[in-house]
Amino acid sequence: MATGRNIRTYVDGAWHSGDAAIMRAADHGAWLGSTVFDGARFIDGMAPDLDRHCARTNRSAKALMIEPTKTDAEILEIAREGLAMFPRSAPVYVRPMYWSLNSEPSAIMPKIGAEHTGFALCLEEFPMLPEEHLVSLGRTSFRRPVLDDNVVNAKAGCLYANNARMLREVGLRGFENALVADAMGNVAETATSNVFMVRDGVVFTPIPNGTFLAGITRARHIENLRADGIEVVETVLTFSDFEAADEIFLTGNLNKVTPVGRFEDRTYEFGPLTRRARQIYWDWAAGQAV
Repeated sequence: MATGRNIRTYVDGAWHSGDAAIMRAADHGAWLGSTVFDGARFIDGMAPDLDRHCARTNRSAKALMIEPTKTDAEILEIAREGLAMFPRSAPVYVRPMYWSLNSEPSAIMPKIGAEHTGFALCLEEFPMLPEEHLVSLGRTSFRRPVLDDNVVNAKAGCLYANNARMLREVGLRGFENALVADAMGNVAETATSNVFMVRDGVVFTPIPNGTFLAGITRARHIENLRADGIEVVETVLTFSDFEAADEIFLTGNLNKVTPVGRFEDRTYEFGPLTRRARQIYWDWAAGQAV
């Protein structure tokens, strides 16, 4: 990411200080985009679902035809080893990643096999948003792809160029993030995270339909909310549904729960169910200390 500080990088079996060089100019990942990654968080000694994020790194690699070189447990152990270098109070972003080193003679296809795979794990101190920060959302003309078009079943670097143009488009109109449609015109997610809305005391979220990655943090919130007695409905949602919502919040690894204060001309409060979702998440995470 190289946007944080105090960066530590694991590559080629050793830890390095700083934003270490990990890729060559001729690597398939450098010029043809065969990169996958995952992101986890270390906050106040807690590392929520770190094991699941490590495991998804390997699933993403396989979806992009990259042969993983580490087991789920090995990635987890490398992450824990690196996190021990940081103070407990440090807000650390954890990013394991793979890329293809070589390509088939046609160049487009990555070569299959562990000897053709690069691996690194980067740790950097990266603060979370202030708790009371309410994000603004705008409509974007760009949509989420489908599995027939792209590798939406992986956390792949090649998907993020589309996300970037969503953010640039709404950013030019003064919004921080974009509420994004799927191929059928229904709400899928935002440009950076999954999305929930609240109406009449019920929590709703778009049902996974093969156009967006249903996140690990999203699944954890659904589980936690239901265990707390709150009804959560996964369903098809339109932009009109979000305009009529009482609350909207985003979920993702970077900030866990982010309240929405504005969607286009509609404004929202940092509501009670959004606050409850955040509270029960961190109550649960307290049992996940590294």
